[in-house]
Amino acid sequence: MNSKFTLITRILLGIILLLSGLNKILKIIPTPADNLIESFGEVDYIFPIVAALEISIAILLLSKKWVAFALIVLVPLSLNILLFHIYLNFEGIIPAILVAALNGILLYKHRRQYAPLFE
Repeated sequence: MNSKFTLITRILLGIILLLSGLNKILKIIPTPADNLIESFGEVDYIFPIVAALEISIAILLLSKKWVAFALIVLVPLSLNILLFHIYLNFEGIIPAILVAALNGILLYKHRRQYAPLFE
């Protein structure tokens, strides 16, 4: 669990999530999600919550605190990111696959910590 590969994977995922979350708040780089935000109309609380989750998870991953918890919280978020890009913006599928794959790899690396959940 403490291999260099796991360290690099955790840090890479943390950086991606941190940049994505900050971009949702600061709107530095235009994203296809901007159109989705406009289509939600009055329901404008979703993306700030997603951004806060991404930043929180990134901080946990980068600080190596509660990593197993952060990975579990990231599962529905990464699946929704992946499904969004599959159905609405296929051009941006590569980062979505990367986030889902890195999350899956890290979940597998931390699988022993999840064992008590299934006893």
